[in-house]
Amino acid sequence: MTDAPLVRRHTDRAVTVLTLDSPHNRNALSAALIAQLTEALDAADADPQVRAVLLTHTGSTFCAGADLKAGGIRSGPRLLVELITRIATLTKPVVARADGHVRAGGLGLLAACDIPLAGSAATFAFTEVRLGLAAAVASLPVLVRADPRAAARYLLTGEAFDTAEAVRIGLVTAHADALDGILAGLRASSPQGLAATKEITTAQLRERIAATAAGLEQQSIALFESADAAAGIKAALERRDPPWAR
Repeated sequence: MTDAPLVRRHTDRAVTVLTLDSPHNRNALSAALIAQLTEALDAADADPQVRAVLLTHTGSTFCAGADLKAGGIRSGPRLLVELITRIATLTKPVVARADGHVRAGGLGLLAACDIPLAGSAATFAFTEVRLGLAAAVASLPVLVRADPRAAARYLLTGEAFDTAEAVRIGLVTAHADALDGILAGLRASSPQGLAATKEITTAQLRERIAATAAGLEQQSIALFESADAAAGIKAALERRDPPWAR
């Protein structure tokens, strides 16, 4: 391990590009990565020259969700709530581009973004249920942005699905091919207009966070501390089926 940043950033014609660069754990949502990503979001929000944020990644995984090999289980759900809230309250629109696997809490991060895009190589799965957990905090943006009946299927089964299905159910806005046109539209838009429009389009998510985040955070902690989760996580780390698999 080195002290290299886990989130890299640069600005390209009024768009701040934030790249998740933690390949050793598949861009998992460690406390360090969330802290660096939040700091970068804050900096972009405070810069009057920045019109929008683009969130992308290195490697074959956009985000694997919680870092199961790290400690901090009790703080993880709170940190993810805070990250989702920061994206929702940012005055600049956040575009995301996933060109690889998106799993568990990574889907919460992706769904929190205003315009999530995905390439043909992307795959998606709410894997929590197969570990004795639930996508509690991740459901905050997912159940607001995606079709709830379709989301229920994937939340309950942990099945993997592709970009075409993610677009069909509303979890992803469009294929990544649309990125250039979307960024051009944002660069052509008024900062005041973007901020006011984002406030309108995120109202339902912000209301759901205020009403349910605390309870979902506590539910997530309780599940992580359960015997089922201990067995499920151990099995996953050992690359074998959990005891309840049939």
